[in-house]
Amino acid sequence: MNTIPTTQEVGLPLIVELPGMDQNNFVEFCKTNAQQIKDQMLKAGAIKFKHLNIDSVERFQSIVGDISSKFLNYIDGNSPRTKLTDAVYTSTEYDPSQRITMHNELSYSAKWPNVLFFSCLIPSPTGGETFLADSREIVRKMNKDIVEEIERKGIVYIRNLHNGKGMGPSWQDTFETTDKQQLESYCRKYNIDFVWNSSGSLKLKQQSKGIIRHPVTNERVWFNQVDQFHPSHLGEELFEALQALYPSPEEFPMFVQFGDGTSISEEMISEILKTIDEITVAPPWDKNELLIVDNVLVAHGRNSFTGKRKVIVAMAEQLSV
Repeated sequence: MNTIPTTQEVGLPLIVELPGMDQNNFVEFCKTNAQQIKDQMLKAGAIKFKHLNIDSVERFQSIVGDISSKFLNYIDGNSPRTKLTDAVYTSTEYDPSQRITMHNELSYSAKWPNVLFFSCLIPSPTGGETFLADSREIVRKMNKDIVEEIERKGIVYIRNLHNGKGMGPSWQDTFETTDKQQLESYCRKYNIDFVWNSSGSLKLKQQSKGIIRHPVTNERVWFNQVDQFHPSHLGEELFEALQALYPSPEEFPMFVQFGDGTSISEEMISEILKTIDEITVAPPWDKNELLIVDNVLVAHGRNSFTGKRKVIVAMAEQLSV
């Protein structure tokens, strides 16, 4: 096949119809069209292949394993999820009533995947879309004063991870280990400041630019999770509950501030969310689809939903076709 059979010239995601194509043919298709796929990924930011036979976690892992390499574990992650195989996780396990705002995976960390693979084994009766937003467009549409302040000051993400009992994730689950020395080596390698508390809990501080350049295209992209780490994200009821438990918001399970230690206002967070919402799209899920996302070019989130839903994800350094 000499050209990719897309159903539209532009869009997010770019849709590619592949009726009746089995795994072997799909892998061959990807190899034959490798350069076009990579070019379209850099242009659109995400591609959804439709009508593939993806009926299980094992089939999903087999397919993505054939077209990619160097899969990453969800180490240092802050979203609740279950590891299903060596490379596959549930996409998230937040309550179905929650709407997960836009983010680039592990953008608060020093190490993140460049490519995300999603598939939906069980579409929800209502809602449950995986939101997408072009991170280049976010920078273009965002208030220039906000962009300038983030670029000038940078961002510091603060996490307080308990020792197996408390609110939020434990350090054991976050780093997929019970070995403190292994965790400390990871933190030193990636310049994460860490402090152990007498209770066995762990405080982490991670410096981040917040706005970066894409490693291939050199385009400026919005690459942060300031809203998700900000106390205003919690809602009034949970914020008040945490206030009663902790001496300051910096001791909450998650917190964020500018790199110079100054605070990020609730008004700024509101404007950020409003701007991103204006360019967010919500493509519906069907079975037998493979969504490939450039994690730097495109932010993603999740709509609230009803009923049962199962979306799985794998994270990799690159496409290898």
